[in-house]
Amino acid sequence: MKEFIQTLKNIWSLKELRDKILFTLGIILVYRFASFISLPAINLAEVGDLLEHYKNQGGNKQGAGLLGLLSSFTGGAFSHASVMALGIMPYISASIIVQLMGMAIPYLQKLQKDGESGRNTLNQITRWLTIGVCLVQAPSYLTSITQLFLPYAQFQSAYFVDPNSVMFWLPSIVILVAGSVFAMWLGEKITDKGIGNGISILIMVGILSRLPEAFVQEIAVQNGKGGLGSIMILVEVIFWMLVVLLAVVLSVAVRKIPIQYVSRAQARGGVNRNLMQGARQWIPLKVNAAGVMPIIFAQALMFVPGLLTKFDESNTFLAGFKNVFSWQYNVLFALLIIIFSFFYTAITIPVNQMADDLKRNGGLVPKVRPGKETADYLDDILSKITLPGAIFLSIFAVLPAIVHGSLVQTDAFALFFGGTSLLIMVGVVLDTVQQINTYLLNHHYDGLMQSKLSRSTGY
Repeated sequence: MKEFIQTLKNIWSLKELRDKILFTLGIILVYRFASFISLPAINLAEVGDLLEHYKNQGGNKQGAGLLGLLSSFTGGAFSHASVMALGIMPYISASIIVQLMGMAIPYLQKLQKDGESGRNTLNQITRWLTIGVCLVQAPSYLTSITQLFLPYAQFQSAYFVDPNSVMFWLPSIVILVAGSVFAMWLGEKITDKGIGNGISILIMVGILSRLPEAFVQEIAVQNGKGGLGSIMILVEVIFWMLVVLLAVVLSVAVRKIPIQYVSRAQARGGVNRNLMQGARQWIPLKVNAAGVMPIIFAQALMFVPGLLTKFDESNTFLAGFKNVFSWQYNVLFALLIIIFSFFYTAITIPVNQMADDLKRNGGLVPKVRPGKETADYLDDILSKITLPGAIFLSIFAVLPAIVHGSLVQTDAFALFFGGTSLLIMVGVVLDTVQQINTYLLNHHYDGLMQSKLSRSTGY
């Protein structure tokens, strides 16, 4: 505990780091404040919580679960008709599209290799594409509100303007697009002047904002069952901490491939053959190289099976795909995650380029020939570690469905026991802590240099 307090003192004593943290916290407050501003055409006092209205008007548990899953990434803005309802997700979608298109379009491939200037151009393309994604998602979101969650015939008092008029649609679409662009700008400002990756931090903040409410609801439900409620809450908290620990292990687990650099004298058969004996390094291949992307891709496709129920509404098997906690949904979900883990790892980890770079810089894997054999060796190792990583990732994704009903009683709190939400939170926290530690280590190094200088000069 003393070391933790001392670390906090060290963080506060470093002005540059302190300013970055305070700036990040200020941007987060602005983002959270904006998420409570409703669209001008909707009377938020009458609307209340869209999820509750949906369930009260005959909406089923399955639909509420899907909406709650979408709402968790925007901190409730999605389900409260906020100007930030689309949140930062259109930017994430645009980034994924640009990344995938970079595998097929030569112009984008060239930009990826052009260093800082190419990266700036790609960022600009992503920003414009974000607006395009918003123009598609904003009408879809308004349609879901006006036709599914808040039908005008039943909730006329919830609208200041007729939702079928141009005066409702045009300003609402413009405001939703502007809100998403504003969220993107806030995220970029955190990255430039704050600490951590701004886009990821805003997503994490949106997820965490739902945790207290979900936990309070779980306590209320458990206590309503009698004297075992407090014990079950304690068991849930301990199990959740264990799940977080395993998520950290999954995020940082790597397979180290030893490499050794050969000097030019060695390569030419020089006399100093022991010159580079100690120059041994590692290539860290992550067990879960794809991160949360397979879960995001799989979730995007999991809405398709639910649409099949329109062809046969009496089919109970197909109806299960509309429930995020059903076995049908989660078995298919897990299989898609495993498939996408291999796919995304294959397109994002360039083993051929890694092998060429090693050969160009005089590096080699012991007992493996440079060039194609090195690429095949790295690809083989990557395939072997991706399988357990993909299985582990799929277990994390379906864990909310496993604990729901058996351990956790509420839908909202069960979603925090795995899936995208937990992995995003763990990944963002680890990345931010690593950046803070880097600042502290640099400060400590400067302090040592100053103390040595002081002793040598007598000041």
